[in-house]
Amino acid sequence: MKAAELRDLGADELSVKERDLTDQLFRLRIQKSMGQLEAPGKLKVVRHDLARIKTVLRQKSK
Repeated sequence: MKAAELRDLGADELSVKERDLTDQLFRLRIQKSMGQLEAPGKLKVVRHDLARIKTVLRQKSK
């Protein structure tokens, strides 16, 4: 998801997305540790999306 799309969302929606991505990242890390991860590139994508959301939330709080 692009930062421009995230800026259009409200703080509540961003918080929900942040929570979902954090949970998804946790599950992917568990799968990786067990050797069951099918798409290793998904970890990078989720981490980057989470960082974008946190950045936009921080910008909105100022």
